[in-house]
Amino acid sequence: MGKTRITCFRALAAAAVLAVTLAGCTSPSEQPAPAASADQEARESTVTPTPTPTEPALPTPAELYPGGPFLDRRSEAMYEETALREAGKIEEADKIAKISQQPTAIWLGEWIASDQLPGMLAQYRAEAEADGTTLVFVMYAIPNRDCGGLSAGGLDGDQYLDWVRTVADLLAGSGAALIVEPDSLAMLESEKCAGEAERRLPMIRESVDIYSAAGLTVYLDAGNNNWVPEERMAELLTAAGVQNARGFFTNVSNFYGVDEEREYGEALSALLHGKRFVTDVSRNGNGWQGDWCNPQGAALGQSPRIAEGKDSHLDALLWIKHPGASDGACNGGPRAGLWWHEYAIDLVDNAR
Repeated sequence: MGKTRITCFRALAAAAVLAVTLAGCTSPSEQPAPAASADQEARESTVTPTPTPTEPALPTPAELYPGGPFLDRRSEAMYEETALREAGKIEEADKIAKISQQPTAIWLGEWIASDQLPGMLAQYRAEAEADGTTLVFVMYAIPNRDCGGLSAGGLDGDQYLDWVRTVADLLAGSGAALIVEPDSLAMLESEKCAGEAERRLPMIRESVDIYSAAGLTVYLDAGNNNWVPEERMAELLTAAGVQNARGFFTNVSNFYGVDEEREYGEALSALLHGKRFVTDVSRNGNGWQGDWCNPQGAALGQSPRIAEGKDSHLDALLWIKHPGASDGACNGGPRAGLWWHEYAIDLVDNAR
């Protein structure tokens, strides 16, 4: 359905009081030793307590995204805007600029040649460091992706974790945020994914550990508010290793409103001991339009922003799906992921 650090040093201290009682024979002329005072006895019986270990506080959203999300200058929308300006189509170019000038996640999958990946990620890292922004990547290569649906594909089972390790090594220390495999968990509840959980859940668990060990911020798939019930979604996330991740993401490539998704995210967070979440707002400006695949009437959502509320578990509202990228060969669109100029213009025109 969609193209979507902490080392804890534990100090252990202990003090012990050694009391030695000396007994001996005295002559009648010897005076007995004075009795210990109450203060002395109290001091000798005092033992320094062992401190209770505490977990360091999680980084705040502002610490994870200090300069906001990264703006990709090589996105499909950016190329489209440039081409339109060069062709003298200024009005259309200005409309596409409303998409191209917003930070949007970068999708990584099997369509990127293995020999091109190191150079590409190195360039993104250099640009993000120069900008002072945080890279946001979508990992989208799970075997049997979309369980044969419109976004079908992915790597073979014996290739996937090698790919995960490669990406983790290339991004280690960058502080990038990873949207790990949109639809991979929520879709396990569908008929077409029957039997997939046995293979997929261990694979995602291991990928969480690999990415987290590289110092990357990891979010796992939680579908959206109108898909899998919170209790069941919490079970799937736990089985997928969310306890070792930053949290989860919602609404990727979908259209539900911010308030609905925030309520869902908070309910899910409460079941997961306060895990954090991010929500895709790239195309939810008009809310749900009755269809997940290239629906008519959809509009751009609000600009990406980092959450500030202290009482919320929301990290950020992000653009994860690329507005203008087709959801698949449905409702007049090309195959999934291909740029669809007319739909991009409609998203801009429909925005309030």
